[in-house]
Amino acid sequence: MKAVVLEKPGEFRNISVATPRAPLEGEALVRVHRVGVCGTDLHAFRGTQPFFNYPRILGHELGVEVLAVAGKDSKVAPGDHCAVEPGIACGRCIACRRGKTNCCVDLKLLGVHIDGGMCEQLIVPVKNLHPAPKLTFEQLAVVEPLCVGRHAVRRAAPGAGDTVLVIGAGPIGLAVAQSIPREVAALLVMDISDERLAFARDKMGIQHCVDGRNDPLAHVTQLLGGELATVVFDCTGSKQSMESSINYMAHGGKLVFVGLFLGDFSFNDPLFQRRETTLLSSRNATAEDFRDVISRMEEGEINIQHWITHRARAHEVLEAFPRWVSGSSGLIKATIEW
Repeated sequence: MKAVVLEKPGEFRNISVATPRAPLEGEALVRVHRVGVCGTDLHAFRGTQPFFNYPRILGHELGVEVLAVAGKDSKVAPGDHCAVEPGIACGRCIACRRGKTNCCVDLKLLGVHIDGGMCEQLIVPVKNLHPAPKLTFEQLAVVEPLCVGRHAVRRAAPGAGDTVLVIGAGPIGLAVAQSIPREVAALLVMDISDERLAFARDKMGIQHCVDGRNDPLAHVTQLLGGELATVVFDCTGSKQSMESSINYMAHGGKLVFVGLFLGDFSFNDPLFQRRETTLLSSRNATAEDFRDVISRMEEGEINIQHWITHRARAHEVLEAFPRWVSGSSGLIKATIEW
């Protein structure tokens, strides 16, 4: 069976691996059709991804077809098209017992902690499969990042009267913006990339886009009538951005870290206390998020038509990744066809 392995930072290799065994009770054998390329994959290629070991078969944003299922009482059947919830939780730890499988103590994420979907076939737990008969394989491969955004928004629960600032207009920041309720008073998106700001404005219809290089604090307060945002999401994975994000948050507001970087960060404590900051982190997504996002996609509430800016076939991965991480490719989202 064909697969692509990331041997070490900057070095992919085409390999052959054994065809998966037959599925056991509670498992399914799936055929991988599409793989979405995530910031995690790009960071792994650069060598800057936390919690990562090499060599590794990447791929956790997947659109798959079920080939075989073990057990009679399964929620999926051969032929079903599914999105894959890539976090494999133990089901026993304190987080799992409280329904927070997304931050299981012993979480194994496909393509990060264990080999992922850049291969032809894969064994996955049935509970991690989410059927979506109305969606294409390419749409299914984008479900997971949308769920990451949905989970972050569910954590912060912005509502009517809230003003929301999303810092970082990459795929996760856009996924957060996509899930912000319509009844909020204002939605702002900030980035330092002209291309990403243009995409947010022209393709996603986000009216208030802030250039993070040009006195962004003044621009934010001007757009919000002299005030700051009541909910701030930082989706950059940048130490500098994360440390300064509190400056955009109103007194009594919420600050949510969705991005991740390898290291420590700090706040000015008097500022943190004075604003009575509610500080949240958001990790991965749960089955509830997958069900919600799939439903909204099938009903046409979420449209990812313009999200896929780059595509490649499996045999083109070795040449495509260096272009995608160059910073000049205009990449929003890439998918790989298997």
